[in-house]
Amino acid sequence: MADEPEKNLLEILEENNPIDINKYTNYVHSPKCGAIATFYGNTRDTFDGKTVVELRYEAYVPMAIRCLKSICSQARSLWDVNTIAVAHRLGPVSVGETSVFVAVSSVHRVNALDACKFVIDEIKASVPIWKKEVYSNGEVWKENTEFLERRVDIGKARVCCKPKTKVEDDEGVKKGCCRPKVKVEDDESNA
Repeated sequence: MADEPEKNLLEILEENNPIDINKYTNYVHSPKCGAIATFYGNTRDTFDGKTVVELRYEAYVPMAIRCLKSICSQARSLWDVNTIAVAHRLGPVSVGETSVFVAVSSVHRVNALDACKFVIDEIKASVPIWKKEVYSNGEVWKENTEFLERRVDIGKARVCCKPKTKVEDDEGVKKGCCRPKVKVEDDESNA
């Protein structure tokens, strides 16, 4: 699947436009794929003992779409996936409604599941979409845990969203995404 063009359906939906789960699931469906992994982010009715009335989302849409494209490209570089679909609502999202949906298809379930988790985690950490929780007795803008964790790491060490995989090049140098290049000698040369 790696030599095919990237197949993505990425949408930021305007206010009062619910997510059509079937549209995105059907988009990623393929006879060559044995797995479709999905994630639904729904508005729950309580948070920290407070009654939630709704969530309200705002976004910088052009940048959000660019970020989503980049996240999908990163997911494809890490896992063998066929198709990715992402939808995120803007405006008010009532309790029980879906605000974000991710669907990923692949030949095998491990790739679909891992890529789906990566995509939603990266959306929460880096896409310019802001959430306000509206309670029965007030409201507050919320920062996602993934964003806060990423922000704490800025400036300390190189922040990375890829698994710490190591690939050996032709010279025996192992490259890791967050680690410096290290020359690895095989055991026979050390003897």
